[in-house]
Amino acid sequence: MHYNFNHKKVCLHAYELVQNDTFRYLGSVLQKDGDIDEDVRHRISAGWLKWRQASGILCDKRVPQKLKVKFYRTAIRPAMLYGAECWPTKRRHVQQLSVAEMRMLRWFCGHTRRDRVRNEVIRDRVGVAPIEEKLTQHRLRWFGHVQRRPPEAPVRNGVLERVDNVKRGRGRPKLTWDESVKRDLKDWNL
Repeated sequence: MHYNFNHKKVCLHAYELVQNDTFRYLGSVLQKDGDIDEDVRHRISAGWLKWRQASGILCDKRVPQKLKVKFYRTAIRPAMLYGAECWPTKRRHVQQLSVAEMRMLRWFCGHTRRDRVRNEVIRDRVGVAPIEEKLTQHRLRWFGHVQRRPPEAPVRNGVLERVDNVKRGRGRPKLTWDESVKRDLKDWNL
């Protein structure tokens, strides 16, 4: 993701290439520092894009709520959770996803925050599990795939060794995917 050109300009057909701290790869946004803030924001905006494309149906009171929920589960939520099984999520990332989800659910139920209807009531009414649970399910499903891979599959420790040889900065170490999975397993008593 990063190559040190010793501060030289890199040109391609007379166009100077600028160095970026983020780039998009296979629908995910990768950051130079390894964090997922941009990717979470991008996924939330992708969910809202799907929402806007179908807002005529989702906000129409004549359309049955069951159909709205089915569309939400099959189009909007997968757009928001694409690639999330590999995220080392922090509480703030889950909070951002939950806020976006609840805004959408309230909207197609016809409620606003001023109506003072609790999130649990709206979730029960539409029959949608919290996005945090779905995120954990996706991560644990991916963990199962990783655990079942054949022994001759490429080992990821070579990558981890290179990362471990880098001198650490001050402060708390970054949350890793392994730590997220361990937390999920502990929370679900698995």
